[in-house]
Amino acid sequence: MGGSSPCASCKLLRRRCAKDCIFAPYFPSDDPHKFAIVHRVFGASNVSKMLQELPVQQRADAVSSLVYEANARVRDPVYGCVGAISYLENQVSQLQMQLAVAQTEMLCIRMQQESALPMPMPTQMQQDDKSFLAATNNLDNISQYLNFASSSSSSSSNVIQDPSALKRESLWT
Repeated sequence: MGGSSPCASCKLLRRRCAKDCIFAPYFPSDDPHKFAIVHRVFGASNVSKMLQELPVQQRADAVSSLVYEANARVRDPVYGCVGAISYLENQVSQLQMQLAVAQTEMLCIRMQQESALPMPMPTQMQQDDKSFLAATNNLDNISQYLNFASSSSSSSSNVIQDPSALKRESLWT
């Protein structure tokens, strides 16, 4: 930067911003919080060393990552980004469980609707043997979903643990 206003790092560190300041392109003077948080977590010297070791085209991405990690570290000093990732992975797992339960519920409703239809005539029986086999396979799928839901229910409190509760508790109400 040199002539005009110093970059955010030089302002914070109270030094003159040189023409070849490594921080100037990534920490503009109008966003001092960005450098302040990175400096607080990593230190200016460490950030400078990291940036100097990287090719110029990768430095902007590295600064973005450092800012993200520093913000995560301030929010969660123990786990940082890993805590956020773990939380999101747990949420994905819970949503997959809810999806499996919803698919099972839909399959049960579909099977109940199919069983309520009138019995086919003997001439139609040959064609419907395939649909009966498909329905039997669907029953296997139901048991797989229920086994999946019950085996994973120990890790999730939001999942219906009792398979008979599918009729009592609807996901859409």
